[in-house]
Amino acid sequence: MADIALQGITKKFGPNTALRDLDLDIKDGEFFVLLGQTGAGKTTTLRLIAGLEVPNSGKVIIDGHDATKWNAAERDVALVLQQYSLYPRMTVRGNLEFPLKSRTQNFTTAEIKERVDRVAETLQITKLLDRKVERLSGGEMQRVSIGRAIVRKPRVFLMDEPLSALDANLRDVLRVELKKLHSELGATFVFVTHDQVEAMSMGDKIGVLNKGKLVQVGTPSEIYAKPLNTFVARSVGTPPMNLVDGVLNGNTAMLDAGKFSLPIANPRGSNGDRIRFGIRPEDVVLDPNGPATGRVFDIENHGVIKILTLAIEGTHLHATVSAQTKVNIDEVLKFSWKADKVLFFNPSNGQNMDLS
Repeated sequence: MADIALQGITKKFGPNTALRDLDLDIKDGEFFVLLGQTGAGKTTTLRLIAGLEVPNSGKVIIDGHDATKWNAAERDVALVLQQYSLYPRMTVRGNLEFPLKSRTQNFTTAEIKERVDRVAETLQITKLLDRKVERLSGGEMQRVSIGRAIVRKPRVFLMDEPLSALDANLRDVLRVELKKLHSELGATFVFVTHDQVEAMSMGDKIGVLNKGKLVQVGTPSEIYAKPLNTFVARSVGTPPMNLVDGVLNGNTAMLDAGKFSLPIANPRGSNGDRIRFGIRPEDVVLDPNGPATGRVFDIENHGVIKILTLAIEGTHLHATVSAQTKVNIDEVLKFSWKADKVLFFNPSNGQNMDLS
């Protein structure tokens, strides 16, 4: 197994800078998730770790050794892609055996069979071993793709949005299986995704990327509860954090929208300061005696909960309520929020005032 460190990495493609002075530490055996939208630099980071790209400046350190100039084979990493990189006319067994039969490997026939059978059992594809890959479903092909990566026991697993092409139910199943697999192997996983649900549910640590810069690294709970800035605050959580502008007035927030005064437990700044207030949807509370009023613009039923979108003078606020709550479109509701859950962001640069 191995730890990974990226030190001062900058990568350019012509006039475009994909990564800017990136520093990143991934511990041995960690399940590390890189989260970001298209163009954030996630895949470039993964390819640099894999040895498929060379940085313009900076170093790639693997297990304490400078691997910047090592090729992909020397780094002993396995890459799993969104597109299944399999040989369609081979059987599943043939695909799993393939990386063990290269000229650099010295496995006996018995050793190859033992490894393939163990991996197939782990991924629950034993019954598929003699089937041609071209006859498999998308989920089965992704299992085989993952199996081909783990069969040779690399030091690091790199996964570039491996679940994004699958349907929702299968994504849920494979998320659980990948976490179980990580626990069993104890290997270092670097998982790239734009899906914050995957990031929050799978990662031991999450690194949030934005336009080639690493914005924040932390555990899922740290990223959720203490976002460094408004970008991170909006990147995690479903629905994302509500951000509303207003003015600090003692122990209340005077919102621009509606001119409502809502309570604050721990104010930051001075009276009269412009603040961008952050509140999670689950911390918005419907209250018949609440100080604020909103019209129900939309209702999303998610089974055990409903997500309400409240319209307040052109601003939309999300609130998560019990599925038993009876509300109707265009109904006018009074609400408040949990005063101790309010976050304070600088409206000029978006920084969390508790962390800056």
